[in-house]
Amino acid sequence: MIYITVLVTLLLYFICWFLIATSKKNYGLIDIAWGGGFVLTAVVTYLSSTRITMQNSLISVLVIVWGLRLAVHLGRRNWNKAEDYRYTNMRKRWGNNFPKLKAFLTVFMVQFLLLFLIALPIIQVNADTNSQFYWWQILGIIIWLIGFIFEVIGDRQLEAFKKLPKNKGKLLTSGLWSLTRHPNYFGESMCWWGIFLISLTALSSLWLVISPLLITSLLLFVSGVPILEKKYKNRQDFREYAKITPKFVPFIGKKGL
Repeated sequence: MIYITVLVTLLLYFICWFLIATSKKNYGLIDIAWGGGFVLTAVVTYLSSTRITMQNSLISVLVIVWGLRLAVHLGRRNWNKAEDYRYTNMRKRWGNNFPKLKAFLTVFMVQFLLLFLIALPIIQVNADTNSQFYWWQILGIIIWLIGFIFEVIGDRQLEAFKKLPKNKGKLLTSGLWSLTRHPNYFGESMCWWGIFLISLTALSSLWLVISPLLITSLLLFVSGVPILEKKYKNRQDFREYAKITPKFVPFIGKKGL
C-alpha cells in the first residue's frame, strides 16, 4: 500500500511541476523538483510507517536535509534564469508537434519514474519493522556524510568561483575540484550509497542496491558527467585539467578524457 501511496503522490507532484514549468516556459525547473521529490517521499513514507525505528528516522532526516539543500540551491540558481541549454536543445529536437506532451512524457514522467526507483530504500525502510541496528549502517552514515560534504562544499566552491568577474571563462581547478572533476556528482552518488547501507536491515533487502547503482549510472553515463565533459572536451585548459584530475572518484579515479 505504501508503494501505491508514493507513486500517486509523486505523480501529482510532478504534474504540478509540469504546470509550473510550462507557465514559466522553462522546463529546466524540473531540476528543482528533483530534490523536493525525495523530501516528499521521505515525509509521506515516514508518516505512513507502522513503527518508528532508528533506521527510518535516520534515513528520513538525512534525505530531508539532502533534498532540501539541493532544492534550495537549485531554486536560488535557476528560478528566474533562462532555461538550461539541455532543455532548450530538447525543444529544438521536438519541433512543433505536441511539444508539451513530449516534455511531459520525456522529461517529467521519466524523472518521476527514476525518482521512484532511486527512492526505493526510503520506501522500504519505512515499510520495514526491523529495529536492529547493524555495523554496516554505521558505515552508511559515514559514507553519506562524506558524500554530503563533497556535494555541498563542491557546489559552494563553484558558486563562489563564478561570482568573481575575473574568473569568467575560466575553469575551477582548486579545492575539491582538484581531487575530482565532479565533486558534487561524486558526493550525490555517495549519499545514496550511504542511504542504501542504512536501509539494509536483512540480506533479503539487497535488491535495494538498484537505487545507488541507478543514480551512480545516471550521473556517470547519462545526465551528469557526460554532458559537462562533452561541453568542455575541446578546451585545451580542460584537457590539461583532465590529465591530472580523476574524472569521478577522488585520488583513485580514472584520469584523462
